[in-house]
Amino acid sequence: MDQPHHVVIVGGGFGGLYAAKSLKQAPVKLTLIDRRNFHLFQPLLYQVATGALSPANIAAPLRALLKRQKNTEVLLAEATDIDVAGRRVILSDGEVAYDTLIIATGATHHYFGHDEWEKFAPGLKTIEDATAIRRRILVAFEAAERTEVPEERRGWLTFVVAGAGPTGVELAGAVAEMAHHTLRGNFRHFSPADARILLVEGADRVLPTYIPSLSAKAQQALTELGATVRTGALVTDVQADSVTIRCGSESEQITTRTVLWAAGVDASPLGRVLAQATGAALDRAGRVVVAPDLTLPGHPEIFVLGDLANYSHQTGKPLPGVAPVAMQQGSYVADLIQRRLRGQAPRAFRYRDYGSLATIGRAAAVADFGWIRISGFLAWLAWLFIHLLKLIQFGNRVLVLTQWAGNYFTRNRAARLITGENPLPLRRSK
Repeated sequence: MDQPHHVVIVGGGFGGLYAAKSLKQAPVKLTLIDRRNFHLFQPLLYQVATGALSPANIAAPLRALLKRQKNTEVLLAEATDIDVAGRRVILSDGEVAYDTLIIATGATHHYFGHDEWEKFAPGLKTIEDATAIRRRILVAFEAAERTEVPEERRGWLTFVVAGAGPTGVELAGAVAEMAHHTLRGNFRHFSPADARILLVEGADRVLPTYIPSLSAKAQQALTELGATVRTGALVTDVQADSVTIRCGSESEQITTRTVLWAAGVDASPLGRVLAQATGAALDRAGRVVVAPDLTLPGHPEIFVLGDLANYSHQTGKPLPGVAPVAMQQGSYVADLIQRRLRGQAPRAFRYRDYGSLATIGRAAAVADFGWIRISGFLAWLAWLFIHLLKLIQFGNRVLVLTQWAGNYFTRNRAARLITGENPLPLRRSK
C-alpha cells in the first residue's frame, strides 16, 4: 500500500498553523514541528509586556488546536538542519523525512551588528521576552520607590523605546498609560507620572510605513499620553545604566535603566541553513528570496513563508512581516500542495492587503484600510474587533474581551506580576 504524501511543517506560528489547518481534509500525512508546544498571538505580546494580559490569554496549545485533524501529528522538537538531497529535517534529537517541506520559523531581534546590546535592551518576540520586559518595567518603579537619590530615581523612571514601528509605538503608549494612570497612587515616595517615556526613531516620523497624516496623529496621541518622541535619532550605544543616541552630528547620553528594543528584526537562523544547502539567496535581513509560488528556486518541494520569506514579486518590495501575510501564505501553500496532488496547474501567490492598524493607548489608534483612513476612538474599536477575531481559540477571545473591558473602565492592568529573577537592591538607597 502506497504511503500518503508526507508534508512536514517547521514552525507553529501564523504561517505554519494556517497551512496545517488548511490541509485538514487533504490526502496527506502532516507533521508539524515546533520547539514550543503552543501557538502565540504575537500582535498582543506588548500587552503581556505591560501587564494588561497574561501569557495564557494569547497562547494556545498546538495539540489542542489540531487534535481533530486525524492526518496530523505534532512534534515538540527543534529543527537544526535540512538534508535537502535526502529530504530530511534534522532535529536536535532525531530526524523526520518529508515529501514536501514548509519552513515558517519567523524572525528574531536585529541589533545591527551589536548583539551585546540584547542583555540591556530586550526585544519582544516570545512569551519569555514579554515577561522579562514586564519585570524590567515594574522593577524600575519598585526601585524608584526605594531610593532617595534624585539622579538614581530619574534613571529608574526613564524608559527608552528604540524603534517607532507598530511595536515601539504600542510599547511606548502602554508604558505611558501605566505611569500616568494605572500606577497612580500606588507609591508613597514618588509619583509614577514623573516617569519619562522616550520613543526614538531613526526615520523622520513614527510609523514610517503609514501615510504621513496617520503618523502625525499617532505622534500627537503619544504626546497626549505623556511620551516624548525623538525622530531622526539613532541609538549608537546601550549600557546597563544608559543609552546614547545621535541626532545628526550631535550625540546625547541618557541615563536610564530600562531600554526596550523594537528597532529591527532578523530572520530565523534556519534561513541561512537553507541558503547553504540550496544556494538560495538571502536579503540583508537574512530572509530567503522565494519564487512566485513561495518555493525555493530549483526546489519545488520546499516552501518558505512568513517573516522568513522575501516575496518581492508583487510590488517589487518584500511583503511586510505581519500576521496577515503569513496567514494568507499558509493557506495558499496548502491549496497549492493539494492542486499538485490533483495534477492541476499552480498559480502564483498574491497578497491581499486588507489594511494596517496600530494602537497607541486607550481609545487611541490609527487604521489605514486603503479606501478609508481613520484615527482615534473609531480606529481603536476596529483594532479591538479585528484582533479579537484573529485570536485562535474562542476561550481566548472571551478572556481577552473580559480583560479589556475591565482595563478600559478601571484603567487597571491586572497582570502586573514580577516573576523570575528580581534584580532589586536589598536596601534602600540614600
